[in-house]
Amino acid sequence: MATVNDACRKAYEELKVSQKHKYVIFTMSDDWQEIVVEKVSGAPDYDTFLADLPETACRWAVYGFEYEKEGAGARSKIVFYAWMPDGAPIKQKMAFADAKDTLRRTLPGIGIDIQGTDYNEITFESVLGKANRGA
Repeated sequence: MATVNDACRKAYEELKVSQKHKYVIFTMSDDWQEIVVEKVSGAPDYDTFLADLPETACRWAVYGFEYEKEGAGARSKIVFYAWMPDGAPIKQKMAFADAKDTLRRTLPGIGIDIQGTDYNEITFESVLGKANRGA
């Protein structure tokens, strides 16, 4: 069973509390024993975030999602992504699926959970729809 590296908690807290980062991408260590931070970024563009998710490899991510809700003004939610693209190796998908809850439990305050296997499932509009439904 994989463990969560302390840097994951620290990067998440920096995103959540001080908004030092816009998003954090997590992966598994080379020996598959630990969940580690792959990248942190302050880039405000959602397309930049999407470009940082590999086409054929699994990742997890948290993103500080900001949006306008009609009649209610500006809103923000932290979104957790389990990115498992169709082209990723089966063994990798299994390892990431098994370790997802371990990481997710260490990240309190997530507003939306997204499972993505294709970029169409994680478009800004798709996430905005979930945010507006209160998901």
